[in-house]
Amino acid sequence: YWRYAEMIRTYGQQQAGKQPSEAAEMTTFFNQLKKRYPEIHALALHVRNEGKRDHKDTNIMKMQGGFVKGAPDIVIAGSPTFLCEMKSKAKSSRTSKEQDAFLERADRAGCFCCVAYGWEAAIEAVEEWIKENPL
Repeated sequence: YWRYAEMIRTYGQQQAGKQPSEAAEMTTFFNQLKKRYPEIHALALHVRNEGKRDHKDTNIMKMQGGFVKGAPDIVIAGSPTFLCEMKSKAKSSRTSKEQDAFLERADRAGCFCCVAYGWEAAIEAVEEWIKENPL
């Protein structure tokens, strides 16, 4: 299944059977990032665009610049900026059209953009980003 542009890197694989939730994968990723790369962890953030909120709260967030539809889950400041949409390894995990469009725009702007299935894949992406762009 390949919906996003060819220039967007992918890491990991979707797997059959019950898989950890995206939230569990995200928690493990940030814990491992802090353990392995504390200097990079200090520059990393999780964009919290998902979740339930009412129409009023969504509009307030949009007006304040705190809600960008399609923004990826993981942002690490650097040159280039690291942007990663993390997904669960479940076979049903898919990026949205808005996420695809955001990553494609960011890639054209020079960011390191990827989709990772699971925390191990996201760490692999970080390691490739570091290798290509030493701090």
